Amino acid sequence: MTETTHRAETTNSIDTNTCPVNSYNEWDPLEEVIVGRVDGSRIAPSHFAVTYTIPPSSAKFYPFFAGRRYPGFLIKRAQKELDEFIHILKSEGIVVRQPDTVDFSVRYKTPHWKSHGFGTTCPRDGVLVVGDELIETPMAWRSRYFEVHAYRSLFKEYFAQGARWTAAPKPQLLDSLYNYDLKPQEKDQPLQYVINDSEPVFDAADFVRCGQDLFVTKSNVTNDSGITWLRRHLGDKYRIHEIESLSRNPMHIDTTFMPLAPGKVMINPEYVDPSKLPKILKSWDILIPPNPDPVSGFILSMCSKWISLNVLMLDEKRVMVEKSQTSLQKAMKDWGFEPIPCPFGYFSTFGGSFHCATLDIRRRGGLQSYF
Repeated sequence: MTETTHRAETTNSIDTNTCPVNSYNEWDPLEEVIVGRVDGSRIAPSHFAVTYTIPPSSAKFYPFFAGRRYPGFLIKRAQKELDEFIHILKSEGIVVRQPDTVDFSVRYKTPHWKSHGFGTTCPRDGVLVVGDELIETPMAWRSRYFEVHAYRSLFKEYFAQGARWTAAPKPQLLDSLYNYDLKPQEKDQPLQYVINDSEPVFDAADFVRCGQDLFVTKSNVTNDSGITWLRRHLGDKYRIHEIESLSRNPMHIDTTFMPLAPGKVMINPEYVDPSKLPKILKSWDILIPPNPDPVSGFILSMCSKWISLNVLMLDEKRVMVEKSQTSLQKAMKDWGFEPIPCPFGYFSTFGGSFHCATLDIRRRGGLQSYF
């Protein structure tokens, strides 16, 4: 597509001097962010909803490690990368907050099942920020049932300063939610999901925000019922558009469809058919990234090779990119962006990269329409 000029119409804004929570899109200048932690994390229990969604190379070893503490060397190396990432953010003038440290080895139960926790490496999953509202999401993994409690001290502070704070209906996560008889799927078969629509569930990381328009992928953690709940909750001020994923195992939109700036979106060439994108995107530049540069040595990774696309925009130009992904860095420069390389490969074994590892609390700007 040729580059086009996009008019952004301001329809609403809030006074960020009184409310610290203000984020409507993925690219306005980032001013405050929550960054995840590796300490306290546990390898997620070997539940069907988990093992079905991780890469086959990790799945075959998973039963031997499920529920255990991550290896010490991995925690140490991931923490080193996380420290460098936080240092870069602070040096760029961004306020960095972190959740409370929690021991996720503690077991808990409901009347129907038992589990222990997972971790707070990926704040993006359990909370969706839309404007001045914090929305706790009804996640489909039992190991993440109480994860959001690690953020309560921060959310109480934000609430006291004017933020809105909402929680979607807490799911029961009964056995009836999960399609336990699901088999590995071939490309010529209709796509089936680990979960059904017996109750609303969704991860925030299956949504990306472009002002009044949000984009979502239905996935193994986000069902139609969850999308419907959010659409009704947000009301007529917002529009939610579905992005069809060609992945045979979809989970989270931020390695599939990543808006980078007004009028520019990066898509995964293996997971997205450009001809099937919503018509509202017809005037946008569709950016096709190079294949990820190969990396090795990361055992039990929960991510596909396309975790390289899990970038974080600091504003409309500056973008955090994994240091090993030199091909993507070059592409970003060619597209007019300013990549900031940072090593994050060991951290990704905990479930995500820069976008997953953050929850942008405040970005400078108000609610606008970009279409």
